[in-house]
Formats: sequence, C-alpha cells, structure tokens
Amino acid sequence: MKPDEQLHDLPQNLRYERDALQAAGLTTWGQVRELDEVRISRLAASGRATARNLKRVKGMADLVCALDLAPADAALLMHAGLATVAAIAGSSPQDVVNRTGRLERQLRSGRPPVVDLAVARRWIRLAQDRQNTN
Repeated sequence: MKPDEQLHDLPQNLRYERDALQAAGLTTWGQVRELDEVRISRLAASGRATARNLKRVKGMADLVCALDLAPADAALLMHAGLATVAAIAGSSPQDVVNRTGRLERQLRSGRPPVVDLAVARRWIRLAQDRQNTN
C-alpha cells in the first residue's frame, strides 16, 4: 500500500486506536507513520486507545508504507517478531517462514500458511532494497 492509502483493514482488536486516529484526522497510512511519541501519548490520553497499540499501528504503518505490504501481512510480521524493515532485511527466507508459521500454528487459525519461501524472499528483497535507498 502507498502512504496515501486510506487507513483500512485494521484488526478488530485495534478498533479503539482506529477510532482515535480517525477522530484526530489521521486517515492515511502515511500520516500514521509520521506520528511522534508526544502525539501518541495525547491520543492515548484522550480515550480508550492505548499508547502500546498506537505504537503497534505506527509500526504496521511503517511496514505498509516502506514495503508496500497489506496491513494483515504487516501485522503478521510484527507479531512474528519481525517488526522493522531492518529485522526483515536481516532475516533468511526460512526464518521468516518459520516465525510466521509458528505464529499461525499458535493462533490455530486452521488456514494454510500465508507465507512461503517465495513470499519471504520477496519481502526480504523489498526490505533490503529499502535499506539501500535510505
């Protein structure tokens, strides 16, 4: 997704954070990516959203914008312990597959794995390219 894409597809457990962001006029992934600690604290103090979850959404926004990932893929990587572009770039494809697969098994989603070696290689290549341009 591009930074100007509308803030959609947040998981249900982040509904309060979505509401707080929208109430503050933050409607795109790029705007969320640019949040600073002070603004996160203010948003958390203003309602039911938590600073911890707002930081997670900001991390998702970074992956969504930097690597052009779907929000669900960004959330999967974050929860699998690959929360930054640098962490993804420094991983092996097998490590990415193992971590995401382990998480999906722990969640007992029952669906086939979303990440295979080809997808992991693509994400790693995107992350490495992103690091080389910055």
